[in-house]
Amino acid sequence: MSRSVDPIVRFYRLIDQARPPERADRSAAGTLPTRAYRYCEAVTSATAFGWWAFPPIDLMLLWDGTDIFWQCEGFTDWLPLMPSAQFPGFAAQFNAAAPPALRDCSPPFLTALPEPGSLQIWTGLMARTAPGWHLLVRAPANLPAPGGFSLYEGIVETDRWFGPLFTNLRFTRTGVPVRMRADFPLLHLQPLQKSAYSDAIMSSMALVSDMGELQAADWADYRSTIAVPNQDADRPFGAYAVAARKGKRTMCPAATASH
Repeated sequence: MSRSVDPIVRFYRLIDQARPPERADRSAAGTLPTRAYRYCEAVTSATAFGWWAFPPIDLMLLWDGTDIFWQCEGFTDWLPLMPSAQFPGFAAQFNAAAPPALRDCSPPFLTALPEPGSLQIWTGLMARTAPGWHLLVRAPANLPAPGGFSLYEGIVETDRWFGPLFTNLRFTRTGVPVRMRADFPLLHLQPLQKSAYSDAIMSSMALVSDMGELQAADWADYRSTIAVPNQDADRPFGAYAVAARKGKRTMCPAATASH
């Protein structure tokens, strides 16, 4: 498969107002501490692994312990979610674009789930991945959440399932509005090869249960990784980050494109 012709993922924006997905930023939108951004390649690599997706509109949500209410731009009153709601004006736009057999089949924007305080929210996107690739849908890595809710994580087989790209959340407080901004990431979408979480791979684990079982090579690696650098008072900061970045630059492009 050629990256230049066939991307790993293709996003489809159905709600015009929705912000397009963006490559996740190594600095977590400028929120990472400077020292972490400069020297901690482990943190910045995880932060940048994937794409951000956003709420399609500025949104306010309220859970009173029983019912969920919502409000968005252009609305002055709180609307009860009973049990779902369309994005404002979207149903008509969908019907105008969809073939006759799919009219009135537009996906809901918000849906109250049967579990108390649980909500499904649609990003306004759909996604299709290359064969054998799936999307891990989760909260943005290392980016402070607005508060008031937590996201469930899920792996979607987007190489065969073509539908609304949504997430489920659970409110963590009652009686206080939760704000979602259309310019602040809601989701982190990370590409996974199907084989990466197969039973065979997940069962491929070993444990060294006692320190006495460490081999000479293990101790040598520990010495070069931990002991030697800490004995050098003049060592440069970020040695791991430098080595990791050099490793990325020297990866074979052909090998990278084939995975």
